[in-house]
Amino acid sequence: MTNMDRRRKGKINLLLSDWPACTVAVQPWLSGRGINRKLADAYRKSGWVDRVGHGAYIRAGAAVDWTGCLQAVQVQLGLSVHAGGRTALELQGYAHFLPMGKRHVVFLFGTPKDRLPVWFVKKDWGARVHFTTTNLFRSEKKIGLTSRPTGAFALTVSAPERAIMEVLHLTPQVHSMDAAKLLMEGLTTLRPTLVQTLLKTCRSIKVKRIFLFLADECGHAWARKLDLTRVNLGMGKRVIGKGGRFVSKFNISVPASLRGPKTPGEAR
Repeated sequence: MTNMDRRRKGKINLLLSDWPACTVAVQPWLSGRGINRKLADAYRKSGWVDRVGHGAYIRAGAAVDWTGCLQAVQVQLGLSVHAGGRTALELQGYAHFLPMGKRHVVFLFGTPKDRLPVWFVKKDWGARVHFTTTNLFRSEKKIGLTSRPTGAFALTVSAPERAIMEVLHLTPQVHSMDAAKLLMEGLTTLRPTLVQTLLKTCRSIKVKRIFLFLADECGHAWARKLDLTRVNLGMGKRVIGKGGRFVSKFNISVPASLRGPKTPGEAR
C-alpha cells in the first residue's frame, strides 16, 4: 500500500466516523473535511461510496430515504427547509389513522428563497415530495419548529401547532376539509401560548379562520384560552366550500360534510 493509499484510507475512516448512517453527504460538507471532488470520485471507484447525483454521495450499499436527504439539506447545506404539515404530524404520531394513498407523500416547507438540490428532486427516495415555499408566518422563521430524532440523526420539523396550520395552508387545494378536521380532532394537547403566537404572526386570514373554526368544532379546551382580540382575522367572508354552510362566528362558508352543531347565525 502506497503512502497516498494510506492517506486516502485514513480520510475515509475519519469521514465514516463523522457521517451519520443512511444520510447523503454533499460536496461542500466533504470539502470541509479535506475531501475534494477528485478524492470523492476516487472513493467511488474504490467502492467506498456511491454517487447519487452531482456533488452528492451515500455510503456504498446504504439504504437512504427522504429523511437522510433532508438531513443533508438542513445540516450540511443549511437551507431553511423542514418537514411540515401532515408529514410533521405523522412523524409525531398524530396522523397514522389517515389513509396514505397509493404513494406516500412527504410535505416539506421552505422560504421563497429555498430550492431543493437537483439530486434530491431527480432521484426516487421512496416517497413523492411535495415542496411548498411560503412566508406563511411573519417575524422569526423558526417559530413553531422543533427537533425530532429519526434513527441515527435528528430533523427539524414543525411542532403540531405549526404543522396543522401548514395543513390548512394547503386546504382545500391539497387536503380536504374533512381530512383537516380529522387531524384537528387528535390535537387535544396543543399549547395555547404557542398557538396564540402563531396566530398573531400568521399572514393567512384563511388559515386562521379555518383553524379557529375547526378547533371550535372539535371543542378543544386549549382553544378557550386564546385571546382572539389580539389576532387579525381580516374583513369580509371567506368561502372554503361552496354550497355548504355559512358560519357567522368565523365569517366563512365550509363544506356541508362538516356537520357540526348548529348555532345561531349559521345557515345550512
